[in-house]
Amino acid sequence: MEEAVRLGESYSRATNVPAFVTDDQGEDIAVFAQHNCREFCQLVQQDSGRAEECRRAHLYGSYQAERFGEAYIFFCPFGLTLWAAPVMEEYRLTCAVLGGPILMATPENFLVEEVLEQQGLTETEIIALRKSLGTIAIVPPETVNHLAKLLFAVTCHLSTFARGNVLKEHQDYFAQQAEIGAALQEQKQTSNSTYPLQKERELMSLIRMGDKARAQELLNEIFGVIFFSAGSGVEQIRTRVLELVVLLSRAAVEGGADNRVVFQLNDGYLRQIHELHTLDEIAFWLSKVMNRFTDCVFNLSGVKNLDIVYKALAYLQSNYMHEVNLEAVADHVNLNPTYFSKLFKGEMGRSFRSYLSQFRIERSKQLLLNGSIPLVDVAGLVGFQDQSYFSKVFKKTVGVSPGEYRRSRGLEPAN
Repeated sequence: MEEAVRLGESYSRATNVPAFVTDDQGEDIAVFAQHNCREFCQLVQQDSGRAEECRRAHLYGSYQAERFGEAYIFFCPFGLTLWAAPVMEEYRLTCAVLGGPILMATPENFLVEEVLEQQGLTETEIIALRKSLGTIAIVPPETVNHLAKLLFAVTCHLSTFARGNVLKEHQDYFAQQAEIGAALQEQKQTSNSTYPLQKERELMSLIRMGDKARAQELLNEIFGVIFFSAGSGVEQIRTRVLELVVLLSRAAVEGGADNRVVFQLNDGYLRQIHELHTLDEIAFWLSKVMNRFTDCVFNLSGVKNLDIVYKALAYLQSNYMHEVNLEAVADHVNLNPTYFSKLFKGEMGRSFRSYLSQFRIERSKQLLLNGSIPLVDVAGLVGFQDQSYFSKVFKKTVGVSPGEYRRSRGLEPAN
């Protein structure tokens, strides 16, 4: 953790962007902010509920970075951009270094405006947050990608460093061996080698609830039975442990973990076990697998949905002037169009088509205030392929025609 904090500060100072370090539960360990760019976050997090939303978003970004094995760029619940890079120790996330928050457009960012309106904030809060947007760094998307890659390079070094710190590893290892030894002794005294199915079911239940401490106790007992019944047959023990890993992953999914994350972790674990050659290595490895699956049992579905919607909105901001449809945006966020349409409406309170139309109309209103832009060009500049259709939609939405809207601002002489 000390090394993560040191490198997080160096990264922030070198790049002149804010950064912070979180633990494996998404809690901030250290925050490094140049100038006063964290004012927006401080205002948001005055409310404990919103602070919890931020924590869960940071945890989600960290887990996604671990899942993909690279830096992960995402949006906070209030539309600001961040990127996370994982710090790995052996098989699990130890902590993460995050860059941001920043804006990828001007403070008048339409995405952030939309998000603020969706969050149920008071008018006073919205005014204060809008004012604080001016303190946030504006970084182009291409630069954000480079900053994310640089941060990942930093944490790769840190992950290597963390594996060299074996003191805590040894303490955990010997503590577990003592617990397994006690379980083995109990098996010998009772001469009962029957596999404890009831304890296995209880273990699955504890993982679904995210109860790591009690789950670890039961896991040690179950492994003691596996060890006792198999004797010294490593291959037989490995087979039984593989079956147990599959059950652990299923319990994590049933507990609410993201099935894509769990199954990808599971696939990696099923390959890793063949690199383990002693019973002690298998037992310690199994403990880490169980811990990681238990950590996955967080209710992050809401965060995930918001991140998807914000990515879709950011895509619209960059492409609204072209031909954009539901299928193209769904493909951009890697979702089925039908599912994306339902998710978008649930989060934004309106259909994707309605939102896109309103977005284009808002942009057209800005262009209409610029008298140097010919009226006939405005429709095409905001993505409408047909001038008459644009006029129809504009009048239905605004209440007046595009020409009347411009004239009412005195930017075009009346005929």
